[in-house]
Amino acid sequence: MMTESALEASRILRDGSQFQWYVIPLLALVLYVYAVEIERRAWNVVFAGLAFWGMDWFNEIWNALVFHFTQVAPVWGAPKDTAFLILIGLNIEICFMFAIAGIAFSKTLPADPRARVLGLPNRLFFALAGSLFCVGVEVLLNAVGALTWEWPWWSARAPWLILLVGYMPFFLVAFWVHDMPSVRRQATVVGAILGFDLVCLVVFGAALGWI
Repeated sequence: MMTESALEASRILRDGSQFQWYVIPLLALVLYVYAVEIERRAWNVVFAGLAFWGMDWFNEIWNALVFHFTQVAPVWGAPKDTAFLILIGLNIEICFMFAIAGIAFSKTLPADPRARVLGLPNRLFFALAGSLFCVGVEVLLNAVGALTWEWPWWSARAPWLILLVGYMPFFLVAFWVHDMPSVRRQATVVGAILGFDLVCLVVFGAALGWI
């Protein structure tokens, strides 16, 4: 049986009447952030940001598929106030946030990828620290009802899957792309990530209507 939060999210899924004008300045902010890094020719930061964003889209797609196949609830949902709910757990505000977050986190990285922090490789340390920070934010969002969790293995009482599946891959892939030796390789990997996401959206969304 579908949970109340899933039913609530389903009612507003891709409902254009939810639109709010603040979406436009948020879009402008995302474009500005990328424009600044492109102007600086900081391609490692640009592609790290896009890789982070692409990894979030991958997670949001499989989350929507969980809802489709269970017809109970997604692993996480975003049923509350939004200007546009893109997928069952992804609203436009979250989408724009993740588009910027990868850039912000990659700019915290030490210049030397071989340096260690507290005995750990610094990329691993910052991936773990960033993931813990994001899990903490999600716990707060869940506490106020903005982000819903309906499965016991994905909750504040069992946060390890949120950490290991929900966020660590974002950071590890983004930092891996950041440190690649050539722009061409960065563009190829990011293109593959975003291309795969697009194929999934077309097949599972536009063609099959599952998400």
